[in-house]
Amino acid sequence: MPAIITDRFKKEILLSLQQDIDSAANNYYVSVGRPVDWDSADTAPTPSNTIRTIRDAQYNMTAVKNVEAHSFVIPRYTWSLGAIYQGYNDNSTGHPTNSFYVITDENNVYVCLEGGTAATGQSVTSTVKPTGTLTTAFETADGYVWKFLYSVGALRASQFLAANFMPVTKFGLFDSSSPADHVEQVGIQNAAIGGEVVGYQVTGGGSGYTTVPTVTVVGSGTEAKGTATINGGAVTKINVKDSDGAKAHGSLYTYAHVEITGGNGTGATARPIIGPAAGFGADPRDDLKATAMMFTAKPDGDEGSNWVINNDFRQVTLVKNIELPDSDAIFTGVTGNALRRMRFNSAPSAGFSPDKTIQGVSSLAKAYVVKADSAAVWYIQDSDTQFKPFTEGETVTEVDGNGSGILLTAGADGDSYAYLNGDVDPNSGEVMYIDNRAAIQRSADQTEDIKIIIQL
Repeated sequence: MPAIITDRFKKEILLSLQQDIDSAANNYYVSVGRPVDWDSADTAPTPSNTIRTIRDAQYNMTAVKNVEAHSFVIPRYTWSLGAIYQGYNDNSTGHPTNSFYVITDENNVYVCLEGGTAATGQSVTSTVKPTGTLTTAFETADGYVWKFLYSVGALRASQFLAANFMPVTKFGLFDSSSPADHVEQVGIQNAAIGGEVVGYQVTGGGSGYTTVPTVTVVGSGTEAKGTATINGGAVTKINVKDSDGAKAHGSLYTYAHVEITGGNGTGATARPIIGPAAGFGADPRDDLKATAMMFTAKPDGDEGSNWVINNDFRQVTLVKNIELPDSDAIFTGVTGNALRRMRFNSAPSAGFSPDKTIQGVSSLAKAYVVKADSAAVWYIQDSDTQFKPFTEGETVTEVDGNGSGILLTAGADGDSYAYLNGDVDPNSGEVMYIDNRAAIQRSADQTEDIKIIIQL
């Protein structure tokens, strides 16, 4: 049977995720990994939702950093001179090509209640940028009707504003320390008017109209009015205005229909477009159909020697409650190294190089070099290399290079000196998201701005 998952349900799922992230019992991290080429052409494959894919993503981790911030996000549509925007429609799904909202170069967000139209009913381009922070709808000279929703402040812009996405949220109470955009938006939220008629869709123009007919809204609310335009004897558009030209959206409509009478014609029909029950601005996540959440992390250089520099990564994951090595305790640090390290009894006779395959001469165990210095090699193993352990005291060489060294042996107490674990156990926690991409090179003076978007 045909069925859908509603935007409301998607929002509830994301709200539950948000609560999970904010819980003191949980720790979410962004990880990077996969320093080795994908294939001979180094073409990133589409991840498969399989246990093996998840396992390989875990074992390919090189480092983790805590999720620094998260927010609901929506597709970004920046107002552009000459673009066509459509008015809000309660009978449309998702985010249409001609968006019903915009963000301006001032980082103000507006919803388009009525798109500009010619007397013929044809859409016209937007030529006047919406400005201002009024709590009520306003019309620009090009015939577009806009409603201000919120501003994206400097902090939120740095965290969540991206080329294709922008943040959206609902704020709670504020105090003297709250940012200006928080205070401003709460004012808009509180001023919202529920159940407004924000537009009319002409479903039939009729014929024979010589004078402007009367538009009457009949429904559960009050005070909504409309003014018709006729062209060639037909009704071509209806604006949300009274006979004096003032905006007349009314309020408290949960249902309504339109009656068109007079004007000497017949057959014109239209339907009212009713805004959100709580009103535009009460919760912009609902107004703008938010069904995605962004997670951000900004690793800076080597993050205190925890992140690899002078090498690249090709995979980003979101992982929940990764654990300490050889422990069930959850890792709670800000950042951590996920690599194992092998140490040698003396400086290797020939140095090891990143991305090379190494092999134990007696064990035949294999691994990939991630980084190396004069005494140690940091490495990963995955399904391709298998997970066979190296043997203490054996010679390790590069399969496709000159690197060679002899591993340390166990101490008198039996403890292994040849191997050291990283800060986290990569084969732990819950992998929530995997993103394969082209190689990204890292350097000591570089800060990545990693943004993960979960889209329902």
